[in-house]
Amino acid sequence: MKVSDFDYFLPEELIAQEPIEQRSMSRLMVLDRSKGSIEHKIFKDIVDYLEEGDCLVLNDTRVIPARLLGVREDTGGKIEFVLLKKIDKDTWEVILKPGRRAKKGTRFVFGNNGELKAEIIDIVEEGNRIVKFEYEGIFDEVLDRVGIIPLPPYINKRLNDKERYQTVYSRHKGSAAAPTAGLHFTKELLDEIKARGVNLVYVTLHVGLGTFRPVKTEEVTEHTMHSEFYSISEEACEIINRAKAASKRVIAVGTTSCRVLETVSDENGMVKPGNGWTDIFIYPGYRFKAVDALITNFHLPQSTLIMLVSAFASREMILNAYNTAVKEKYRFFSFGDAMFIY
Repeated sequence: MKVSDFDYFLPEELIAQEPIEQRSMSRLMVLDRSKGSIEHKIFKDIVDYLEEGDCLVLNDTRVIPARLLGVREDTGGKIEFVLLKKIDKDTWEVILKPGRRAKKGTRFVFGNNGELKAEIIDIVEEGNRIVKFEYEGIFDEVLDRVGIIPLPPYINKRLNDKERYQTVYSRHKGSAAAPTAGLHFTKELLDEIKARGVNLVYVTLHVGLGTFRPVKTEEVTEHTMHSEFYSISEEACEIINRAKAASKRVIAVGTTSCRVLETVSDENGMVKPGNGWTDIFIYPGYRFKAVDALITNFHLPQSTLIMLVSAFASREMILNAYNTAVKEKYRFFSFGDAMFIY
């Protein structure tokens, strides 16, 4: 299976550069896997496709201001950090730009008054570094003052309202990118869904920048996924397992929720509580155990995410849907429109 098998043509003008004014008024493509049929709706119409007893699983991670602009302490040369993964209290894996030659012991300073400092303590694969931060006070508060929300590289327009790159139910800080399928929900829409007898369940997966990294191998199976931290509670598992036992649907909001569910499920689709790191890579041929339906955005060509949705439907069905979306001028990627695949 070639990575090039997951390519499609996307005009640049269809890459959404900003969110639409009202979250739930984005467009929604509804894809029926059994019929191969496509419907064109508005996202708030999702309520018409949800049934009493269904279980809607949402990722409640919150994006942190993970982009840091600073200077090398010795030379004053400019540097950019992107926080990738928290190792422990003050130690992180980061991406440096430029920083390929940065060695152990190199120090950096961030903020107008140098309130945040960092030192490289180790070098990891692909040129990333392990750094230890130094500061006074509480790290999250310092980061809020010094850091910048890291928008995806294909978004060139400035985002005035930072909350538009957060879901309305975001809670646990730790992501370098938003779980974008959830951006379409408003509190009012979630209340309406709940009033219809649909169970809302929250899991956490801190989205890493591996989400945006291109697959560089020629063969799909040769690609290595970056690990991301997840957590799912006992209460969440009980609700999901009750739905499964009653033959109700488990609907993942986004590929991140999907990956958590498939990580923690057994062969019968029953899930167990816990937390840890997942590097699950889902591509065609994978047999889904827990997830019965999926709400997701439109993903980059040749990305691991388009591979995942191609595994959930089929490559031919997904590429046909994507080509239809291009023809119908849907908006693509993080601030773009959504799909409901069932």
